[in-house]
Amino acid sequence: YCVEFRTESLSHHCALETRPYARWMQYLREGHTVCVACQPPAMSADTQRCSGDGHNAHGDKILHWEAIGNSQCQGTWKKIRQLEHCSCPLVHSFIFT
Repeated sequence: YCVEFRTESLSHHCALETRPYARWMQYLREGHTVCVACQPPAMSADTQRCSGDGHNAHGDKILHWEAIGNSQCQGTWKKIRQLEHCSCPLVHSFIFT
């Protein structure tokens, strides 16, 4: 499944990332919608969910995220909705880890 989030805030460290494999961090923006896929091995065998997917978060609950590979690139987002059938666009798409 996938979860759509609206980015509420992000640290300035994301824009400073220049390593080739991590340049995607430069394109994160406040207010943008991102789509995050929950796939094995990030999915818990017990719950069949990914940690941090905002399962019980609705409305205005602020959730925190952190980029893998640059722990200084972090921020907050709000859950918009969960999609049982992923249809994430190629841009602004991520995977829970």
